[in-house]
Amino acid sequence: MLLPLPARPHRVAVLAFDGMAPFELSCVVELFGLPRPELEIPWYDLTVCAETLEPLRVVGGFTMTAAHGLDALAGADTVIVPGVADVRGPVSARTVQALREAHQRGARLVSICSGAFALAAAGLLDGRPATTHWRYAELLQERFPAVLVNPSVLYVDDGDVLTSAGSAAGLDLLIHLVRRDHGPGVANTVARRLVVPPHRDGGQAQFIQAAVTPVEDDDAVARAMAWAMEHLAEPITVAALAGVAHMAERTFIRRFKRQTGTSPLRWVISQRVAASLPLLESTGAPVEEIGAAVGFESPVTFRHHFTRAMRTSPSAYRRAFSA
Repeated sequence: MLLPLPARPHRVAVLAFDGMAPFELSCVVELFGLPRPELEIPWYDLTVCAETLEPLRVVGGFTMTAAHGLDALAGADTVIVPGVADVRGPVSARTVQALREAHQRGARLVSICSGAFALAAAGLLDGRPATTHWRYAELLQERFPAVLVNPSVLYVDDGDVLTSAGSAAGLDLLIHLVRRDHGPGVANTVARRLVVPPHRDGGQAQFIQAAVTPVEDDDAVARAMAWAMEHLAEPITVAALAGVAHMAERTFIRRFKRQTGTSPLRWVISQRVAASLPLLESTGAPVEEIGAAVGFESPVTFRHHFTRAMRTSPSAYRRAFSA
């Protein structure tokens, strides 16, 4: 009797380039290149490739050499572009052709941050929703008007082509790929090993510049925030927060906005939504009970603020992301 052959590992190719920043490439290597025998499933087979086998300059003053050329893209199931050297410059004809051929062959194409410019140059984003770092979104739209640029989300999953915003959003997208390929249980386990949240929905807003001042020792605003985190299930008013900080309400609101970039009540709402995520993922408690447990006064209020923050309902989030 012939035994079934083990499943072939999913092959991932990531494109290195001269002048790259190391963070995005390192995230890809950490997610897909690190063996994970404890999961007891066929893990990914990662290949780092580049246009040249000569040493590549990396931001930070060091070099690296890829062991494979662009021909490695021909055998990949997923191709990841972690950036481009110059968002205003052309993408080489060789890279464009290799990306087109990979897509035509059925590979999944993924970009992180400025890598969307490479996919757009290859025509792979024409007529598709896509994102990039908010600093580059206007330029991406200007250079490639056929792309449906959404500058306000963390990442866009358009099936066989996926794009993400800035560096940390790229990590969210990579964990999303693991979730797509292996389910929420495996993705949550990997996220815990990385000590990052198991899921940030792609529809969440990018964190665009907000002024944050240095936190002083024994900072009154920080003290009020710590108090709020311990009392999320209770009614929290600006007056109560200002009282903990020993400030007048107007002074507290002004100081809070200067240090966090948002208002006290908006911050409390965001913390309550964040506190509901692990409860939705890991418990079977009714949505109404979860909303009450994190301090929302009614199920309607919980659903409203959750949907506004996560671009999906609590029930839909649970169906998609419970372990």
